[in-house]
Amino acid sequence: MPMSEADLPTARPKRNAMDRFIDAIELIAAFFIGLVAADIFVSVLLRYFFSVQIPDSYDFGRLLLGIVIFWGIAATSYRGNHITVDLLYASVGVRAQRTIDVFATLVLLFVVTVQTYTLFNKVLGTRADHVLTFDLRLPVWPFFLVAWLGDVSAVLLIAVRTYRLIFHPELLGGEYQIKPVE
Repeated sequence: MPMSEADLPTARPKRNAMDRFIDAIELIAAFFIGLVAADIFVSVLLRYFFSVQIPDSYDFGRLLLGIVIFWGIAATSYRGNHITVDLLYASVGVRAQRTIDVFATLVLLFVVTVQTYTLFNKVLGTRADHVLTFDLRLPVWPFFLVAWLGDVSAVLLIAVRTYRLIFHPELLGGEYQIKPVE
């Protein structure tokens, strides 16, 4: 019996190095979210059922939450699928939407680049001041460094998004299709 087109395996689109890098950033962000959730779950479980507290669990939770925020910025900056509300954007054509997107992405690139610079200064200052956690006396600057790496990743991904918006909008997955809100 001959095979029909429906029986043929579908070819997956070829993934280039940048797409794999973007996927890795999203995976790292997901890992840190899972780490924060695990820290909270285990801390609550130990505290309420066994009256035991993880040393520095508050500090770890606070520092990991900062890491999640910066890696989350990296993960959402490229995709552009975060919550947006703009009546002007929805009422203009596809070409004007791309122009607005390019301008907004360039502004975002500038802001996140400045933020990355200032966060690097915070990493250096925290290291120089020998800031430590309360219970275990662990240095805080490595957590700040990991958060800064998330910010650097955000800058890279926003730069890639800007390049693709200008030169290869088809690589962004057809986001220029207006979908009605119901």
